[in-house]
Amino acid sequence: MDFKTLFTLLFNSLETGSGYALAALGIVLIFRTSRTTNFAQGTIGTFNAYIAASLMMRLDINIWVVAICATITAFSTGILIDTLIIRPAAKVSAISKQIITLGIIMVLVGLMPILFGIDTLQLPRFFESSQSFIIAGATLQYNTIFIIVLSLALMGLMFYFIQYTKWGLATRVTASDETTSKLMGVPTKRVTMLSWATAAIFGTLAAIFVAPRVGVNPNMLLTVQISAFFAGTLGGFSTFYGPVVGAYIIAFSRNFVQFYISDIWGNVIVYTLILVFLYFKPYGLFGKKPNKKV
Repeated sequence: MDFKTLFTLLFNSLETGSGYALAALGIVLIFRTSRTTNFAQGTIGTFNAYIAASLMMRLDINIWVVAICATITAFSTGILIDTLIIRPAAKVSAISKQIITLGIIMVLVGLMPILFGIDTLQLPRFFESSQSFIIAGATLQYNTIFIIVLSLALMGLMFYFIQYTKWGLATRVTASDETTSKLMGVPTKRVTMLSWATAAIFGTLAAIFVAPRVGVNPNMLLTVQISAFFAGTLGGFSTFYGPVVGAYIIAFSRNFVQFYISDIWGNVIVYTLILVFLYFKPYGLFGKKPNKKV
């Protein structure tokens, strides 16, 4: 096996997997705290990517400033969705909440052409393609390294807060039992609100990472969204870190299978293997069978 090719595939997989991992972590945050599967994760990220691209065109600002602005708008979007849509529907069933997230998709997808037009918008890379260096014969772009480092840093910071801070303790308690958490004085509404805001930021960053390759369009995060859900299922929705591990596994598997076996059948082979694995371990790599209380 050519070491140069292996090294290139490794870093490309880390870059791709970082986007999947951020989206998957956002999905599991909402799933654990709001008790709902957020099908609108990708659409929320896409909507804020449109905002970022529009700001860049109208104000002529660079991608670094745009990314910061998009993070702020994503945070605000998450808070508004939780406050105006999810929280009023707190007493409905889990299935109803899932249908509500599908409604969010319809609303945002309807707003995109009205607010931003029907043309595909563009967002540049953080670093130009020419900005690269060579390791062991493999050419690595600064942009790839930046995305990997930033994603790992954000996820590491998130895991630290979840594990070692009061907010993290409140998040874990809410994820375990929301009703009991309320009786204990845990501000569960604030926890769910911040979870939606954080998930929106992660989804928006994933969109900004993908945008230079596919352009800003309503379907830009379709593959990321599907892969993030598969990552959550593979890693196990009962943990915060399981979906992240699942995301990188999917990225590595897909890239290596597409390169060494078949580019056309790569996705089919990977997802089929995941489905076979879940047949024998339905709760994922790190998931646990829920205990039913009588």
